[in-house]
Amino acid sequence: MSLYDTPIAALDGGDTPNLADQKGKLALMVNVASKCGLTPQYEGLEQLHERYADRGFTVLGFPCNQFGEQEPGSSEEIATFCSTTYGVTFPMFEKIDVNGEGRHPLYEELTQTADGEGKAGDVAWNFEKFLVSPDGEVIERFRPLVAPDDPAVVAAIEANLPD
Repeated sequence: MSLYDTPIAALDGGDTPNLADQKGKLALMVNVASKCGLTPQYEGLEQLHERYADRGFTVLGFPCNQFGEQEPGSSEEIATFCSTTYGVTFPMFEKIDVNGEGRHPLYEELTQTADGEGKAGDVAWNFEKFLVSPDGEVIERFRPLVAPDDPAVVAAIEANLPD
């Protein structure tokens, strides 16, 4: 089963019951938060999304309130914040847990991937990034302090674009 077959609702509660609409795209999956010191990474994520969208790439955002309760808002509040503050146009999904007993099945899979230092397991903080191939395999993991425009992130994206 591909990660893109994982059931998850869109942030707006719309008709997307899973990530199937993203199958065939290279995706950067990121747990996000609106009230974090790393929240300005939204700007870099949106820039990546815009830069490579026509080449089969997308950023996918997964709001999470597990780290310092930095994503306390409702789905509507999150969507409004992202669009008005950072002009986010990439797909956003329902608020989920990325660690612990209530960890979403998507993150059960993602967290099995090790980062560049060989460490797998729990997400460290908001804005941890997972690069996922068009067929749903995790390619690479970037910890929260790795900025979206970091040369390693950009190189990984460019090396794996489907088009």
